[in-house]
Amino acid sequence: MLAQKFSLSLNSKTTVPVRTAFLLLCLVPVASVMAAQKVAAPPVYLDSHADPESRITALLASMTLDEKIHALSTDPSVPRLGVAGTNHVEGLHGLALGGPGHWEGHSEGHAMMNVIPTTQFPQSRGLGQTWDPSLLQKAAAQEAYETRFAFGKYHRGGLVVRAPNADLSRDPRWGRGEESYGEDPFLVGTLATAFAHGLQGDDPHVWMTASLLKHFLANSNEDGRDGSSSNFDARLFHEYYAVPFRMAIEEGHADAMMTSYNAWNSVPMTANPVVRDVVMAQWGLDGIVCTDAGALTNMVKQHHTYATMPEAAAAAIHAGINQFLDDYQQPVRDALQQKLITEQDIDRNLRGVYRVMLHLGLLDPSANSPYAHIGAFDQAQSDPWNTEAPRALVRRVTDESIVLLKNTGGTLPLDAAKLKSIAVIGQWGDTVALDWYSGTPLLSVTPLEGIRRRAAGASVVFNDGKDEAAAAALAAHSEAVIVIVGNHPTCDAGWNKCALPSEGKEAIDRKSLTLPDESLVKAVLAANPHAIVVLQTSFPYTTNWTQEHAPAILEITHNSEEQGTALADVLFGDYNPAGRLTQTWPASLEQLPPMMDYDLRHGRTYLYAEKTPLYPFGFGLSYTSFAYSDLTVTQRGKSIAVQVTVANTGSRAGDEVVQIYAAHQGSTVPRPIEELKAFRRVALRAGEKQVVRFEIPVTSLAYWDEATHRFIVEGDRVEFRAAASSADVRLKHTLLVQP
Repeated sequence: MLAQKFSLSLNSKTTVPVRTAFLLLCLVPVASVMAAQKVAAPPVYLDSHADPESRITALLASMTLDEKIHALSTDPSVPRLGVAGTNHVEGLHGLALGGPGHWEGHSEGHAMMNVIPTTQFPQSRGLGQTWDPSLLQKAAAQEAYETRFAFGKYHRGGLVVRAPNADLSRDPRWGRGEESYGEDPFLVGTLATAFAHGLQGDDPHVWMTASLLKHFLANSNEDGRDGSSSNFDARLFHEYYAVPFRMAIEEGHADAMMTSYNAWNSVPMTANPVVRDVVMAQWGLDGIVCTDAGALTNMVKQHHTYATMPEAAAAAIHAGINQFLDDYQQPVRDALQQKLITEQDIDRNLRGVYRVMLHLGLLDPSANSPYAHIGAFDQAQSDPWNTEAPRALVRRVTDESIVLLKNTGGTLPLDAAKLKSIAVIGQWGDTVALDWYSGTPLLSVTPLEGIRRRAAGASVVFNDGKDEAAAAALAAHSEAVIVIVGNHPTCDAGWNKCALPSEGKEAIDRKSLTLPDESLVKAVLAANPHAIVVLQTSFPYTTNWTQEHAPAILEITHNSEEQGTALADVLFGDYNPAGRLTQTWPASLEQLPPMMDYDLRHGRTYLYAEKTPLYPFGFGLSYTSFAYSDLTVTQRGKSIAVQVTVANTGSRAGDEVVQIYAAHQGSTVPRPIEELKAFRRVALRAGEKQVVRFEIPVTSLAYWDEATHRFIVEGDRVEFRAAASSADVRLKHTLLVQP
């Protein structure tokens, strides 16, 4: 067992064999070391009663230099000392031990290992569209349990989970926009905090898994990312790009982070001093800081910041990097020999790695860990992804993620009992398309299957839409028509390949926002003007024609194993949609600044854009209606109390996402048009009213002062807006805020 070798997937492009020592967590190593030392006391580093920092000091003092250099990989095990580390796994929306990215990995002989099916939720964009932090926390907790289970029972994967993605989707052309919760820093930060909390659990000292945030910082272009620079001032750093990371670290207690490929103001993030000076010194992250795959080499070959690999390795270590996803060992050894770094520098960085290992209980006897039994001692228990509870959770998350974009004349919901014939048209109608960071679900329900199950009394006929004339003929003779159009999240192609300019994914940005399948929508609507359009997408499109002519439009993201069930829930009224967009959908490509312009003030996102979009940030409709009244705003010391009454004025139960925006009216510095400061998803029965209360910290109204390098709250008139979206303000109240 101890000499067994397994594989570690380092990234979506590289899978290499590595020695993963002691995959039974600490069950074998700690127990065996303790058994061998029944008379003598255990080493300090294995003494669970000792001070954690003393344990790390003792461990580092016992390690050889070679062992320390090895520990700078993603496997910090020290077999000679009985220390079990853990590797990384991908987990943006479910544990990935399979999927298009082949996260099952390779065996020592480079053959593919068996796929382990796991529970798969909607893409991160879909998770964001729920606007429901507590639900995301539950989804992450399910993922964490499955991660522990797979590690304990199958000795696969790892306990450091690369999630959530705290990047902001500032531009709809970004190829990895599907991985982001949205464009607003407060929304994304709140959701990232919830997801990190779910992965780690409620105990701040002992974690189910470790949440590793991706990708610090300002990583929202794929083309040229290996050597590009995201350029903007310190105000935008502190007020926008860094906010989700800071929130997830300070409030979600995430203690691991991956740096991004790009530079910030020409300094690569892999070696940027801001990691140590701000993230560590000010926000308190003292755990893992890893590179992205190949990023060390990029600093020499793409950024051309350093002439040699030893110089690059030294700069990364000085910046705080303590895990490399690259061929780093010789550069680190050369850096030591050239006296660019010292062994003490490595020791300082490795302390963070072993802090995370201690949080995971890997240096403790199994009896001291509340999670060590998962999958290890309860192997007779059914695998968690093979039970009903996770599927019910996925269905609820997917239900909440669906956005109703248009519904003229009560077109939706459909009445399944009255329908005799239904046409499902479009190439995405009979598939659940998985993205690059997905795992493999045990089962999945396609839209076609979900509709057939729900409308069992009707004839449901499928046409893939490739022959538009045949699709139109089917639509003309069907009572109800559901045309499903969109994109494939991997472009249904290999690495760095997309056939259409409107498609994108990792390594490829989009060049167009035009939906090619809109021609199919036109043909179907010409044949049957009552057809319902479902946009099954990873990112925004400029579907202006569809918005003008289709009677009803739904938007749903990819990847959910209950995608078809949830879509049917909404189509037939078993669930009243309340998802909200987390990114502005522009009306045209011309509304966007140049792709590499990272200065938001030039008209990017709802914060600064003044042109009317196709769909605004925060937008989403319902099968019922809501009214707002009695807005009050009062300052109480260091917080702003906001209260508003929301009433369901329709005939159906439903959720309203109440959004509170702030607009500064007399600030001494330029401010956004408005900024989201609070939100809550509220469930209301038909006719029910509820008073919704928020406490907004006064500090959240501060701006970053570049002269004094601190946040400043100024005495300023601030208009607080209770809204159903950033463009649908229902009530306003102006308050003179006291600093």
